Amino acid sequence: MPSTSSQKSNPSSIIDPADHADHPVNKVHIAGDGGEFVIINNHKYYRHDLMAAFGGTLNPGASHGPKSTSTLLHLIPNVVVSLACFYGGAAQFLAGLWEFIAGNTFGFTALTSYGAFWLSYAAILIDNFGIGAAYEGTEQMADAVGFFLLGWVIFTFILFLNTLKSTLSFSALAGGVMGVITAFIAWYNALAGTATSTNSYFVPYSVPLPGNVMLKKD
Repeated sequence: MPSTSSQKSNPSSIIDPADHADHPVNKVHIAGDGGEFVIINNHKYYRHDLMAAFGGTLNPGASHGPKSTSTLLHLIPNVVVSLACFYGGAAQFLAGLWEFIAGNTFGFTALTSYGAFWLSYAAILIDNFGIGAAYEGTEQMADAVGFFLLGWVIFTFILFLNTLKSTLSFSALAGGVMGVITAFIAWYNALAGTATSTNSYFVPYSVPLPGNVMLKKD
């Protein structure tokens, strides 16, 4: 009869983050009579080995060392989640609070709302929030996300109506002109808002829309 130590010599019990480098984790299951096994992408691991990889705990927040950090990164299916949390989420939300201090109601409303949007969307993709698990075994997840995004389409359209007397690029940005195009418009607006003849050789021209105060000054 094999000993406990010989059973643990099974190669599947060795935690190597590189094994998942090209295959991000999609599903995690607990197995065994006492929940002693964790199945990640159809690979079975001993719970205590995973705990060792996370510095003695399965709580990612308490993990230490490069090995546990690398393992944690592969537990999140998409690197964009980090941007959604910290840049599109937290940084944009804080920028909105600064707009409130500056007295810019539109900037405050738009930036804090979209910052909260990215934080909430990232929560959908992070297993620890349990959102995906709540819909497991059903076909309602896609519909739920669709209704979630539909609300933001309506909100974006309302903001778009409030930009019709601004500039062409800003109005297109608020209107959410499809994916990558929106990103380029956002970068153009960022450059136009920060570049001046005193700090840059390239000063983008903002095209004012009819009714813009820039036209009234001319």
